[in-house]
Amino acid sequence: MLRCRDVTELATDFMERSLSLRTRLLIRLHLSLCMACRNYLDQLRKTVGLLRQAGRAASAPDIAARMMAAARQAREEGKNSND
Repeated sequence: MLRCRDVTELATDFMERSLSLRTRLLIRLHLSLCMACRNYLDQLRKTVGLLRQAGRAASAPDIAARMMAAARQAREEGKNSND
């Protein structure tokens, strides 16, 4: 069973559908049991949607992709600082 920390670390990959079927199913199982992680994922989806809208308005269509990359980089930096 995945922990909340695992789900938040995998959230961007989950949204991009770049995880294995097994991992996606484990995340879905966790989400069915954990309201906090459902809320986190919902907020992340809304943020990406708002950034896409802002990107279209500001002629920066890749802003959502840059946000996802920044989130991934921050996650990696956080992992490295915990080592």
